[in-house]
Amino acid sequence: MKTAIYALIALLTLTGATGYTQQVIQLYEGKAPGSESWTWGEKESVNNAFKTRTVYNVSQPTLTAYLPKPEIATGTAVIVAPGGAFHILSIDSEGIEVAKWLNSKGVAAFVLKYRLVRSLTDDPVAELMPKMRDFKKLDEENAPVVEMAVADGKKAIEYVRTHAKELDILPNQIGIMGFSAGGALTLGVGLSYTAANRPDFIAPIYPKTDIFGEIKVPADAPPAWFCAASDDQLGFAPHATALYDAWIAAKKIAELHIYQKGGHGFGMNKQKIPTDTWYERFGEWMKLQGYLKKLRPSALDLKYSEEQIASFQRNDWAYLSRYAEANKKLPAPKADENRVVFLGNSITEGWVNKQPEFFAKGNYIGRGISGQTSPQALLRFRPDVVELKPKVVVINIGINDIAENTGPYNPEFTLGNIASMVEIAKANQIKVVLASVHPAFEFPWRKEIADVPNKIIQLNERLKAYAQKNGLVYLDYHAAMKDGRNGMSPEIAGDGVHPTLAGYQIMAPLAEKAIAEALKK
Repeated sequence: MKTAIYALIALLTLTGATGYTQQVIQLYEGKAPGSESWTWGEKESVNNAFKTRTVYNVSQPTLTAYLPKPEIATGTAVIVAPGGAFHILSIDSEGIEVAKWLNSKGVAAFVLKYRLVRSLTDDPVAELMPKMRDFKKLDEENAPVVEMAVADGKKAIEYVRTHAKELDILPNQIGIMGFSAGGALTLGVGLSYTAANRPDFIAPIYPKTDIFGEIKVPADAPPAWFCAASDDQLGFAPHATALYDAWIAAKKIAELHIYQKGGHGFGMNKQKIPTDTWYERFGEWMKLQGYLKKLRPSALDLKYSEEQIASFQRNDWAYLSRYAEANKKLPAPKADENRVVFLGNSITEGWVNKQPEFFAKGNYIGRGISGQTSPQALLRFRPDVVELKPKVVVINIGINDIAENTGPYNPEFTLGNIASMVEIAKANQIKVVLASVHPAFEFPWRKEIADVPNKIIQLNERLKAYAQKNGLVYLDYHAAMKDGRNGMSPEIAGDGVHPTLAGYQIMAPLAEKAIAEALKK
């Protein structure tokens, strides 16, 4: 147990400004019961017929914790079990991406790597595909491991409930959801539990259920949310409907969503059909159950309804209100003060939280807002930069334009907005440091955006040329932080986009040097 406690302390320490962490929690001390003789280790496969990152040969079950920002935390937790026929785990679209969406709703998520059937080659997908032609034989092979996987699901719930206080979770708001084989695991947990590991709700998504025989709904069965597509290639849609019928017949809370199209394994994939937003329906159901209430509502939350707050946000598109009070409280700069404003997006916002001493030491003011694009930054340039009367502004904007956060990406439009910021700064005798867009191989939340590295490189080339033509200091974060794929490694950006403390420690001296150069101009 000491090992688990130390892991938990490290987990809480590493939680970042984005709300995401990749701290891994071992579910068992030593070997997991029932698989003590397993000697193989967990591996990943990227180049496979499914064209997605998969995890295989899991012998030591783990939870990877993704905790929401404290200010939006609801106290609700969800164990997320990816699918893969108990041979592999579709770790991204049925695991990590789901966890990050849950975080955006204030829900703590724990991606479960449960025990799997051993793969004998380094291409587990190629091994699995022939087996799926005969589900009877596959089920027989899987049976011993299914029992272990369900035990791992129960252990996960028990762990989170035991550590609820440290994890900022309510012990009576812990659910489990899973996809395909993970959905079967979820159902297995929802059919056989003790008080310690009873889930407070379950969400089996396109689950395979016939491996459990006749479904006997427990007397105190948890509320359930079921989902599948009619054109499921594996024929699992009737499994979901049968579960719904069984829950309703037992007079238990249940909701069912059957989509016309989506196939099997749609997860968080984008197909430009209604299954693309299945998780929004799940969120609506969680809200209906009372699972999305903030633990620590703000004064705004207490005073206004969700609809009113949403209206405020719609009417404040650039989020001018974000720093309005802080700007009012900021004193005018002293005559000899070299005030510097950092204008940016979540990378800038996260930097202030990760390295507050860097901003305090340099008399730097952070004015970053998560998700912002160049038109939004341009709209708030006067209140968040000019009116603060800095000597220098560091502009780091553009990555969310490429991510199409506020519409289709047009590099001319982005450059025009940045040029307008520079012109406003110059008109107010503010020196400009123009920063490159950070490297990124892909956007985890917008995987359909193609050719991300090249789009960033091309925009940076134009930003650099513009800076040189207009006598600006160009701050090249990209060259210092890129990896072999022109992205950022997990060591300096856990999700490939948002820097860790190590990433910000690379940025800090580069920014200081650029600011010093600008002050000399």
